[in-house]
Amino acid sequence: MNNEELQSLQGVKVLVGVAGSIAATKTPMLVSNLIKAGAEVRCVVTKSASMLVSPIALSTLSRNRCFQDEDQWDPKESKPLHISLSEWAEIIVIAPLSATSLSKWVNGSAEGLLASILLASEKPIIAAAAMNTGMWQNSSVIKNWKSLDDYPKVLKLNPSSGILACDRIGEGRMASVEIIQLAIKSALITKNANLLIKKDLLGKNVLITAGATIEYLDPARQISNRSSGRMGISIAQAARFRGAKVDLIHGALNIQEPLLEGLNTFNVSNADQMQVSLRERQVSADLIVMTAAVSDLRKKRGASKNKLSKAELIASLPEELEIVPDLLKEVTSRKETNQLILGFAALTGQDEHIKALGEEKRVNKGCDLLMANPIDRPNEGFGENNNGGYLLGPNNMSIKLEVQSKFELAHKLIDHLLAFKSKNS
Repeated sequence: MNNEELQSLQGVKVLVGVAGSIAATKTPMLVSNLIKAGAEVRCVVTKSASMLVSPIALSTLSRNRCFQDEDQWDPKESKPLHISLSEWAEIIVIAPLSATSLSKWVNGSAEGLLASILLASEKPIIAAAAMNTGMWQNSSVIKNWKSLDDYPKVLKLNPSSGILACDRIGEGRMASVEIIQLAIKSALITKNANLLIKKDLLGKNVLITAGATIEYLDPARQISNRSSGRMGISIAQAARFRGAKVDLIHGALNIQEPLLEGLNTFNVSNADQMQVSLRERQVSADLIVMTAAVSDLRKKRGASKNKLSKAELIASLPEELEIVPDLLKEVTSRKETNQLILGFAALTGQDEHIKALGEEKRVNKGCDLLMANPIDRPNEGFGENNNGGYLLGPNNMSIKLEVQSKFELAHKLIDHLLAFKSKNS
């Protein structure tokens, strides 16, 4: 997902707060990317953060002055700086959020400019925590971080695992720049008139399949398709941002690796492996979304151990090929009463043909809803940043979803799924 897919942030006013964590060295890249996406950016650094990242660099990258604690009280200004910055911003991003700044925030301390802004703000806030693993696992930090669950305007980004600046391996790394950008977009999409961020999937388990499966013919050849997995990943991250625990079973993907952060991922290669993984995880799911493009054909007795000549390949295929299991149909056959299942169908042709064929597939496969999306049109479908089509359901339900970014479409689909579940529960 590039900046275009993340959607232009043209004119969006983003206040970036930088606390004292070594992860502050990554913040300039975030600021640079936000500027490239068209956002207006202002930065605030704590005293400790200014020792890790240059305020001058942030000023240069943001094209605006970078504010520090000593700027908070200026007799020349008619309004306190923490108030004016809070009012100016449409969204606030704290990247990184340190243990110290987190503690000040949840305990109501206004010591310092950033701390004052967090208390004064009435805008959506993205909180990207980053610290040493030992600090992150400290009971006080755990308690403080959990406290943010009660803040309806805050979207929390847990740190990821990896090697830290102290050479320790564990949780503590700040969420990637790509994930922070996506979280910003998510907050802007889901905020309501009162600037509350949707958390309507809290406590829900979402199971998603994505990407392309591969069926090998021999060590050199395979049957697959052009699916990039972007639609499934977009739905997975949108659901995660809205509070869900997400299990993602995926085949081959063509996306940026950081966009899998925060998801429970299960990498599979072929239809059999995806089938096994689905059987293991379906029982705990509240919502199941089947976006994976499963290969239709495979060799009956598996791939040849040796590479076949062209003549051998052509001669063997008519007798050797078979249809792979219908994974969506199998999942619907095991559906629990509390589960809602959304299938996807990649189709071609005119709209009326797509709707008719999509509805036929929905009924045949037994899913509650089916997203019928065309793949033969410019700038949508397989491998593209955008998607659209028709969301089909019982009682002649047909909702046209205009072509839009896959991430925006992901949120629209979740909205429709929750509305459908509420209406039919």
